[in-house]
Parts: sequence; structure tokens; C-alpha cells
Amino acid sequence: MIEFAGYEMPVEYTGVIQEHLAVRKKAGIFDVSHMGEFWVKGKGSLELLQYMTTNDVSALSSGQAQYTCLPNGAGGIVDDLIVYRLAADKYILVVNASNIDKDWHWINRHNTFGAVLENASESMSLIALQGPHSSDILQPLVRKNLSELQSFYFFTESMDGIGKVIISATGYTGAGGYELFCYNQGVIKLWNLLNDKGKKFGLVPVGLAARDTLRLEMGYCLYGNDIDDTTSPIEAGLGWIVKLKTKGDFIDRDFIENQKNTRVNRKLIGLEMIDRGIPRKGYSIFDNKQNEIGRITSGTMSPSLQQGIGMGYVITEMSQPGNEVFVQVRNKFLKSRIAKLPFIIK
Repeated sequence: MIEFAGYEMPVEYTGVIQEHLAVRKKAGIFDVSHMGEFWVKGKGSLELLQYMTTNDVSALSSGQAQYTCLPNGAGGIVDDLIVYRLAADKYILVVNASNIDKDWHWINRHNTFGAVLENASESMSLIALQGPHSSDILQPLVRKNLSELQSFYFFTESMDGIGKVIISATGYTGAGGYELFCYNQGVIKLWNLLNDKGKKFGLVPVGLAARDTLRLEMGYCLYGNDIDDTTSPIEAGLGWIVKLKTKGDFIDRDFIENQKNTRVNRKLIGLEMIDRGIPRKGYSIFDNKQNEIGRITSGTMSPSLQQGIGMGYVITEMSQPGNEVFVQVRNKFLKSRIAKLPFIIK
């Protein structure tokens, strides 16, 4: 167990590699109740979210979610998050645990639209059920046909003894599966119920360490590592969540549009090791003339690939997949190459 964003969190239960491979091949269950949840309701809710986020919230139908980010007014990112639309005037935002207070103050500060805001982070819990057998485990517990639930769609269902549960086809692993939101009083029953049903499918509880290796294999950004207040969505390869053509004004629109129309000086890249070694956060990246061209933001030994992988920023002219680069590990320069993300295909 370690302290993380004010919570005591499990790093691992039985072992990082075992947990990671279980999610890729069978199923894993995560207690991610540390994540923050904000309700945005009433008149002005859509207008507020359209102004504060880069993605087009108006494109959502009820029962649909979208990945987006909050620009900070200075070219950086306050946080990345998921917006869920329950109705035309009712949304829930799921934000990173380490940014709950920061996000809450930022959104309130810009709420000149009359939306009603509620911070439900302390009253809501979140369980992630991930992996190829997730549907086999969950289907007997719900009435809805899960095969009809597309990625980034959700539904709400009352479960006996647990109450209302929001069940969403989302996750942070790239292995498929669901995220289940409920109020705190029902979460232990939900956790035990899913574990019970999952035994015959090889379901295992998974900690923070494997959550990190799983998301890294997919090239998913981690706030505080790969994106933060100093990185722009365009630098981070998140141009796909910036909808300039379908939205009106939003925070940092002009800055982001200028970056899209010109060229950024650096880009977030994937990196795979050729020499044996692990590219850790903070390690420098060099070209073949030993000129420093960037820095690692996340790195690990991939359990699926049995290879060191990482993400980081390099100067744009060196960001092309296939380019040979070197990572400095202590006094050695280890050969590696720029890789196309994700490292593994779903």
C-alpha cells in the first residue's frame, strides 16, 4: 500500500506481471474510487462545458461519454477527464484524484453560465472491471444486453442491495471492459459480487502498478507525467479531442488553433528499447551525435512485450516513428527507437 492523492492505494495484490497479464488475457478488477466525480446540472451546463473543454460536448447523446481536457488559459492542461451526458442538462465529470480540488476551483471560477455544480467525489465509488472476460462476468448481473453497449456509452441500472449503478464501456487498460459507479454504501457489495462471479473466469484484483503498465502499453497519457500545466493538447498528440470546426469559443482556442496551423517544437512520442534497459521518467533522450533532444515522461518493462517501453517529448524533427535515438541510463547511452503508439494493438 502507498499514499496516493490523499488515499491509501494498493500497489499490487499478488504481483505486477501476474495482474497485468490477467487483464490482457482474462479479467482484472480495480478499486479506483479515488477518482473525482462532479455533477454539472441545470440551465447553462452545456454552455459551461463547451467553454471549459476542448472536445465538443454538444455532440453527445444521453448515455454517451467522451474523453476531453480542460485547457488552462496559458497553453497547458489543467486536467484530462471524461464527460458523461445523462440528459441535456445533466452531466457528470470524472477527473483525476490528484486534481480534484484544483479542477473544482477552476470550473467554479469560470461558471458564469448559471450551471449547478456538485462535488460528489467523497460520496461516490468506482470499480473498473477490465479484460476480455469482463462481459462474461458482468452480464448475469444486469438486464441490459452488454453486446449492444458500444465503447464510450453507458447506462444506469438498479442492482439489488447496491442501488443505482452507472455502468460504462470505458477503461484505462485497452483490454476492454467496464467502469461501474455507485454510492459508497453499495461498493463493498458490488466488489464482492463481481469477484464472486469472476472466479471461474480467472478474475484477479489489480493494483496501481499494473494499472500503469497497462495504460502505458496503450500509449494513454498519465496526468503529472505525460501531460500537465506545461504541455498543450497538440504537443501531447491529443489534437483529436480538440474540435475547432464544430465549437465556438473555448479557453485557449486561439492558442491551440495557432499550434494546429503551424508546428509545435516538441511532440509526445512512444519509445521502445533496442538495448536491454528500462527508460524511466526523467531520463534524457539523445540523437546519434549525443545531442539531447528530449526527456522520458513515463517508462516501464512491458509485461506483454518483454521489452522496455516509454513515452516522452522530443523535438519535432526527431519525432518520426523508426528514428533511432539513445536513452541515457546512468553513464550509458542505450539504443532505442521512436515507436508508433499504441505499443500493442487491442
